[in-house]
Amino acid sequence: MNNARAEHTASVLTNGKVLVTGGLNNQGFLNSTELYDPSTEIWTIMGSMNNARAEHTASVLANGKVLVIGGHINQDFLNSTELYDPSTDTWTITDSMNDARAEHIVSILTNGKMLVAGGHNNFNRLYSAELYDPSTETWTTTGSMNYTRIQFTASVLTNGKVLVTGGSNYNFNRNSAELYDSSTGMWTITGSMNHTRWKHTSSVLKNGNVLVTGGFDHYPLDTAELYDPSTETW
Repeated sequence: MNNARAEHTASVLTNGKVLVTGGLNNQGFLNSTELYDPSTEIWTIMGSMNNARAEHTASVLANGKVLVIGGHINQDFLNSTELYDPSTDTWTITDSMNDARAEHIVSILTNGKMLVAGGHNNFNRLYSAELYDPSTETWTTTGSMNYTRIQFTASVLTNGKVLVTGGSNYNFNRNSAELYDSSTGMWTITGSMNHTRWKHTSSVLKNGNVLVTGGFDHYPLDTAELYDPSTETW
């Protein structure tokens, strides 16, 4: 890359190129972006975001644009969001979230809306969740999670529900999991994992089960477990 960076995002665009945004390095927080072309194996500097940010999220929308959400600059936590248009290489500010947040999750629902949940803004850990509608470029609040979470995962199941797992709230780590139903806007507790874990991964398998791997529970974990949505068990 042209710039060293950590706590950035990477998104595969509809043209197959990879857009990397923001993050931080020894010089500070970054608003720069760059594009990787797999056909040439070359990185190109692209248009800069309006705000530098790290520990944000970036999601490719159905229209091919990229929505960047939240993050922080030092202790300044952001509720701002912006859209990248690959056809013009430009960033535009869009509607701000109701809560500033970093280390949150984002999931693209089957109805095309974006679910954002959890995270934190400094020492305030968040239960809250909100929905972004790409057709109106607006945010609305939805039901809050049962537990505050940072450094957790979210997976869209084959039935359209969103499974969130584990995470931390700084004081202790979680093995709990819960389900978001977009038809009701509500969260319900589901079966807990066998291990407490944060900074783990979760993947939806072809059979609809969810594979959770690794993470931390005081120490790095080598354990993995499977969630069966039909029985809500691990």
